[in-house]
Amino acid sequence: MRGTSGNLSIVLNRNPLRLAVTVSGLDKGELTSSDVVVVDEFGRAVDEQPRPDLIPSAEAELHARVASLSGAGAVVHVHALQAVLAGHWWPDGIELRDLEMLKGIGRLAHDETVTIPVVPNSQDMKVLGDDVANVFDPGVPAVVVARHGMYAWGRDLLQARHHTEIVEFLLQFKVETR
Repeated sequence: MRGTSGNLSIVLNRNPLRLAVTVSGLDKGELTSSDVVVVDEFGRAVDEQPRPDLIPSAEAELHARVASLSGAGAVVHVHALQAVLAGHWWPDGIELRDLEMLKGIGRLAHDETVTIPVVPNSQDMKVLGDDVANVFDPGVPAVVVARHGMYAWGRDLLQARHHTEIVEFLLQFKVETR
């Protein structure tokens, strides 16, 4: 994650939905346990936590929406150049086929076309969340936000990180072989 960009979340509870989300504006390589804030299903900081004064990432509401839609235990958001470029070149979805790395997101390496959904960027997390819900594919653990970056998720933070790395690789391949 470049500079202070991007954000991470993990699901703490499903009912009611509670996520630990990184605080806005911090270097993600230097995070400590005091650099997260607990949010509700709308991305709002909840009172019942050690540091209710902390401000969650502006995208906390989208993290909650993705966790709710996907059943994921963790969500990673990165401002990957490959995602920005792929979203620019293929705004209707990024088709991938016959690549061994597809197995890393639970898909076949051959004889199957996998489409990474792309949604338009918005600063309104409700609008962005609705757009993600409209293209959500339970078999694809990622979505590209045009001119912004990508979100990837998994059962836990390790799997979400692996999905992020694999999708970044797949997008880089697609962009470089365009």
